[in-house]
Amino acid sequence: MTGAPLNSFTPCALSNTLSSWSQYASLNFVSFPVQTVFKSSKIIPVMLMGKVLKGSSYPWGQYFEAFLITVGVAIFSVSSKSSDSNSATEVKGLLFLLCYIICDCFTSQWQDKIYKKYGKENVDPYQMMLGVNSSAICITIAGLLLSGDIPKVYEFLVENPDAFKYNVITAITSASGQLCIFYTIKEFGPIVFTIIMATRQMISICISSVVFGHEISGIAFVGASIVFSVLFYQVYRKYQARRNDNQA
Repeated sequence: MTGAPLNSFTPCALSNTLSSWSQYASLNFVSFPVQTVFKSSKIIPVMLMGKVLKGSSYPWGQYFEAFLITVGVAIFSVSSKSSDSNSATEVKGLLFLLCYIICDCFTSQWQDKIYKKYGKENVDPYQMMLGVNSSAICITIAGLLLSGDIPKVYEFLVENPDAFKYNVITAITSASGQLCIFYTIKEFGPIVFTIIMATRQMISICISSVVFGHEISGIAFVGASIVFSVLFYQVYRKYQARRNDNQA
């Protein structure tokens, strides 16, 4: 791999693996809508991680936007608690989500650090995918070997052949999704991509509520509205800034 050695991808591969594990584990304790809205608050740890890893600074307006998103997520999460749910169980779910967000933010910031250190001309998005995924495979296999879970995984797949099929489908759709993300950003820019992702999150919540019967109260709807309103405002603000730069 030109420019960046394989071990440079190891930190973000580890954080990416942990974020995926935490994301899936959280669904054992919280509903999908709660997870989706909670994930929308990534702007806060992204800012903190950028400050720690790269010394980035942000205007006070962005901190206020982050605060509003936090409030919206808190309202949605608290009001979405079901009457028969266990508080300790939901706390576990939120801790898993917190771990997911921290690891996910570290991943993106570390990847950006690799681009800047080795140059985007030496590390393109496809090489980034190869480097991160190759390292992640090594980390995952090492974890399975150390835990002794490989026989359990094999037995599970033998007893549940459909699970292997679903894993293959997930792998294909995930990789295809990454390619679509890179293409969208390259051809239409990050603003359009952000709009698509924010819209996708709203649609996901609606589908989850209809198909799986996840009820959303009026207060929860207010919390979600705060979150997505701020997200769309951020998109609009970035669009205006980019438009002004092009006109200058």
